[in-house]
Amino acid sequence: MHKILLSILLLLTIQFGVSGQSSWKLNTEKDGIKIYTSEIPDSKIKAIKVECEIQATPAQLVAVLMDVNNSVEWVYHTKSCTLIKQVSASELYYYSEVNLPWPAANRDFVAHLTVSQNPVTKVVEIDGPAVPGFIPVKKGVVRIDHSNGKWLITPCGDHIKVEYALHVEPGGTIPAWMVNMFATDGPMQIFKKLKLELQKPAYKNATLPTFENYTAVTDKPEIKSSYR
Repeated sequence: MHKILLSILLLLTIQFGVSGQSSWKLNTEKDGIKIYTSEIPDSKIKAIKVECEIQATPAQLVAVLMDVNNSVEWVYHTKSCTLIKQVSASELYYYSEVNLPWPAANRDFVAHLTVSQNPVTKVVEIDGPAVPGFIPVKKGVVRIDHSNGKWLITPCGDHIKVEYALHVEPGGTIPAWMVNMFATDGPMQIFKKLKLELQKPAYKNATLPTFENYTAVTDKPEIKSSYR
């Protein structure tokens, strides 16, 4: 159960209001995947950041993350994942339910994914906060309403550097110490599967969507550990 609870967090692909100074501490490093944790003011749940390098293009990773109906193939213990509304090639809403073993109740959420690219640095940013509404609350399923997360994808020649940070309140009666204790195993498993997913032929020739109304900045956005 412990592994699954933290996998909920990554499943939210998911998004942050980012502010404050980062204070990440390296927790685990294996197979080129680094996982950090950070204390969050006024929260018993730690934030998580994952860093790794992958032999892929930014477009391929964006294609995998936006292919929400296929999330059940690689996101740990996803019971269902359904596209609600495709606003554009760079924006969508989706619903997902995460299957947890008894006696814990399943969790579900609605997320709003948006993709943008810095025209100067070419860094791609993906945000996807949990949003209220769209789907009525199901009996026996705990709705996740509070989550903050961000993907940063930096092109590095023949590979990409991926940074993913998140903080989420899973709701219900799950003890915070249990979630924090197993905060690294779920993300590790998910990123291993993500690397395999990126090798599928369906994403080989992916291209980035056309980005409009992007405010150009000259500095790379920073993933920080305060979420307000």
